[in-house]
Amino acid sequence: MLNDFINQFWPATIDGLSFGSIYALIALGYTMVYGVLRLINFAHSEVFMIGTFGAMLVPFVFGINSPLTGIALVGLIVAMILAGMLASAGTAVALERIAYRPLRKRGASRLAALISAIGASIFLQELFALLVIPNVFNRPEQGRIQMGLPRIMEKTELFSIFGYGVRVDQVFVVVAAVGMMIALDALVNRTKIGRGIRATAQNPEAAVLMGVDINRIVRMTFLIGGGMAGVAGALYLISYENTNYYIGFLFGIKAFTAAVLGGIGNLRGALVGGITLGLVENYGAIFFGSDWKHVISFSILVLVLMFRPTGILGESLQQARA
Repeated sequence: MLNDFINQFWPATIDGLSFGSIYALIALGYTMVYGVLRLINFAHSEVFMIGTFGAMLVPFVFGINSPLTGIALVGLIVAMILAGMLASAGTAVALERIAYRPLRKRGASRLAALISAIGASIFLQELFALLVIPNVFNRPEQGRIQMGLPRIMEKTELFSIFGYGVRVDQVFVVVAAVGMMIALDALVNRTKIGRGIRATAQNPEAAVLMGVDINRIVRMTFLIGGGMAGVAGALYLISYENTNYYIGFLFGIKAFTAAVLGGIGNLRGALVGGITLGLVENYGAIFFGSDWKHVISFSILVLVLMFRPTGILGESLQQARA
């Protein structure tokens, strides 16, 4: 077993970094909404799912069925990422406006908002399975079947580590995800919108007295978190080339695990938690088999909640210096 771990260490590490980067981007949505509203937005998993379909729509509309190169490939990837961001961000803002804001105005409990999130999640899944996929993608009666994306880029080996080839798409996913998280961290810490988000998270009543528009800040929080999930959806689709109406279920729970592991409400904790979770579940699969990956991930969630509920970094957005 130890020999298996040594032989598979680098493949598991590269795959873990790739999956972990996607978990981290999705986890940002959970973290931001929890930091501002103290709400676990379980419908965020479907925000990610919609991002994958938004990204898939671009090559579908342009009829791209073979790998591209050069400027054409760059343009297609940018268009897919932007489409994923727009689809997910729009969905997240609509969720806030329809499912959560009326409850906030009525002073409803957090349990009511949580139930609303679960209901919205199931609604979006079934909406795509019954209407969107069959009609938009011309798949009558196939809304519940996994959809594949034609390969849009050659997955050539970029370099090797101790004999294991690292593909260009794996490097792209990690670099793009880390770049987006750095940009988000800068936005939250160095812009007026970011100050409003941190002020609202720290003390909503005081923020209102200082002239902060709470509804605008909440809307921007959902918009940004949804946009990050859309990027994750596009990156997943480019690298793994498939999606379906329930793909957000497992990714959503694992991203929530990553957020808790890193420190729920902590933006940098989402990155740490996502990467850590991706690596641990891949290393664990070497010892126990790939069928146990999900068990490993959810065991981590239980253990973190039992022994360190504040996560690895611990500091929440509410405690961040405004």
